Amino acid sequence: MQDANLNTIPLVFPDILVIVGGGEVDVPLLEQLSHEGARLIGADGGADAIMAAGLVPDAIVGDMDSVSDPEGWPEPVRVIHIGEQITTDFEKCLYSTRAPITIALGMTGRRFDHTLSAISAATRFARERHIILADEHDVALAISGPFHFSVARGERVSVYPLAPIRFLSSKGLLYPLDGLHLEQGGLIGTSNQAVEGAVDIVPEGDTPWLLVVEKSHLPALTAALREQPAGL
Repeated sequence: MQDANLNTIPLVFPDILVIVGGGEVDVPLLEQLSHEGARLIGADGGADAIMAAGLVPDAIVGDMDSVSDPEGWPEPVRVIHIGEQITTDFEKCLYSTRAPITIALGMTGRRFDHTLSAISAATRFARERHIILADEHDVALAISGPFHFSVARGERVSVYPLAPIRFLSSKGLLYPLDGLHLEQGGLIGTSNQAVEGAVDIVPEGDTPWLLVVEKSHLPALTAALREQPAGL
């Protein structure tokens, strides 16, 4: 087992990285992403979910307290033990990797506190990289700065503030965000709706925010993100 102090990190991936946790994993989506060339990392016990899908992770990262057999993986799989207990295994995966787009599976569902931890981790890294949390129904993109994407007229578009944030403008939404200040415990932007195909959302500054749409839009989101590089 490799220890993180041996200059084994960060692990750099050229395109989509999928980090798999121990929550509810959409196995068909995991299989599809792997077939399309995404690289896979197990966040500790998430590696078992990857193997259960008949796939092999590129690496396993975490404190190794929940993976079934941290010593029994084949040689190509990098097993990186990080013993610190200040961060979650998801956060360990995020600070140990670099990738233009990161999709997290199994980070939500089952336990609500795990979902909150995943959102907190995504907030922390949203200025550095594009992170998408996927569950059985929706995808939630943690992002900072403006974003342009396309959905069909009438589609649900939710915007959620990960910190107090002011939006300068929006286009294509039934309820415009122009000049609105959003914050948890105050005004939020959930259950909005697209009124035309193209949607533009422009916040002030680089405060992280969350865009939530139906899971079917994941390919379109990743395509749009490729056109809008993050500050890696």
